[in-house]
Amino acid sequence: MDDPGVRLSLLLYDAVGTVATVANKDIQLTPEFAIQGTLKGFDQITNVILSGSSERVFGDEGVEEVPLGLYIIRGHNVAAIGQVDTETDETIDWPRVKAQPLRAIKGGAGVY
Repeated sequence: MDDPGVRLSLLLYDAVGTVATVANKDIQLTPEFAIQGTLKGFDQITNVILSGSSERVFGDEGVEEVPLGLYIIRGHNVAAIGQVDTETDETIDWPRVKAQPLRAIKGGAGVY
């Protein structure tokens, strides 16, 4: 099991049906956001399907949530993916959270 893709697939398999956050690295989109939703599926190149998803845009004026619904993210645009503790997440008053915008993710030769 030395293949990182296989290890990632095993980790994502256990997360299907749970809430996940995906940090997107598509340079055509603003880097200040993350997409959160219920992980419905994925494939071997980490294309990800989220349902009931929303985009969280971070900024000095607070965090804005934009509903997206069913959302598909291409694997090469996924910078990070993680499971969300929904109990903790529901206690956060996101519009009152002030944050510096997330910085762009820079990569080269597969290093991000």
